Order: sequence, then C-alpha cells, then structure tokens
Amino acid sequence: MDLKFFQKSVPTLVIMAVFSVLMIYAIYTLLTPEKRLPVYNPSDVNPRLVDESIVHIRRNHKIADFSLINQNGDTITQEDYKDKIYVADFFFTRCMTICPVMTNNIGKLQEVFKNDDGVMFLSHSVTPIIDSVSVLRAYADEKGVIDSKWNVTTGDKKHIYELARKSYFVVLDKGDGGMQDFIHTENFVLVDKKRQIRGYYDGTDTKDMQRLIADIKILKNEFKD
Repeated sequence: MDLKFFQKSVPTLVIMAVFSVLMIYAIYTLLTPEKRLPVYNPSDVNPRLVDESIVHIRRNHKIADFSLINQNGDTITQEDYKDKIYVADFFFTRCMTICPVMTNNIGKLQEVFKNDDGVMFLSHSVTPIIDSVSVLRAYADEKGVIDSKWNVTTGDKKHIYELARKSYFVVLDKGDGGMQDFIHTENFVLVDKKRQIRGYYDGTDTKDMQRLIADIKILKNEFKD
C-alpha cells in the first residue's frame, strides 16, 4: 500500500470510528429508557393499608398538608419540605425493638446525603404525648440528628395517625387515633418533590437501605430539571 495513501486514510478512519461509537451510544440511549420509579396511589397499595374511604383512588394522590412540632419546638409543615425529596417514618422514643434499628438506618442515610440540600427526613412519633419536645431534643442529640435535614416530630395524635393511614399507607390495623389506638410500622416511605409516594422500604433491612439510596438518586435525576 502506498505510504502517502495510508497517511491520508488514517484521519478518515479515525473520524469514521468515532462517528460509529457515537451512533452506537445514541441508539443505545434511545432504546434504553431512563429508569423511573412508580407513583403509588391508594389503589396501588395493599388495601389493608389504605383507609376504605380512599381505597378506590387511582391517581393524583399526594401527602396531605401537615403541622407538627420538631425537636426544637418549631412548627414543621409541608412548606418545610417544598421541592424536597424526603423519607418519612413512624417511631417512638421508648421503643426497644425495631425503632432503634430504623433510627440508626436513617442516621446512615443522613450521612450519605449530608451535603445534599434536596434530600431530607421526617420522623413522626406515634406516642406524641410521651414524646415531648424535650424528650425529642435529647433523642435527636443521642442519634446525631442534623436539625436542618431531619425533623423528629410530635404533635396531635389524631393528625399523625391520619397521616399514617390516609397519606402514607403504612398501617395494617384500623383505628381512630384515640387513646387506645397504637400503630407500629417498620416502613420507610420515599416522597418526591410533588409530595407523591415513590417507594416503600423495610427500615430494618440493610439491603432495602441500599435500594432506597439508589432510588433517591433516581428521583434526583428525574427532578434535575
């Protein structure tokens, strides 16, 4: 082969190779849809977890407005979570079974997203009469809660229990939020910036925590625009 011809052909071959790689990548991207998490509405969840008054709803479910008191005595509402991805759970400070594991796992999640202002956490006490602000403050200090990222809350029991049953769908048993009513759940709930439920996770399971971290990153990519 003529050397001059070969020298002239090399740039052309390089350009063709680069073009081929770009075309393959473009085709792969088009044929591989971006992973998206499901949006959970009442009809998508185990009916035993959903209040019978809303079990038929198939679309547009959002977490209801809320008003709670956090570890600093501040009122926390949905406005504090506006345009945030957050993980919600239900616990009580005197719990000696699943709650310590759940709280420690949220602590680990908090560490992963410590420098990400778009990800927060919201814990609801299911024994709000016992879990006063001072109790929550001591609990938050013990667990390493970062106040700007994680609200550990108390409030009106009926309001909290209604959130659990009609917004987050985490409780199997029926109840009215009265004195004899008590809920206990290991569920973590992933909520997006539109206040939609995007995932459920076992807050005591290490593998589920890894799945939750991955899903938060998927949500962040979905809302990056």
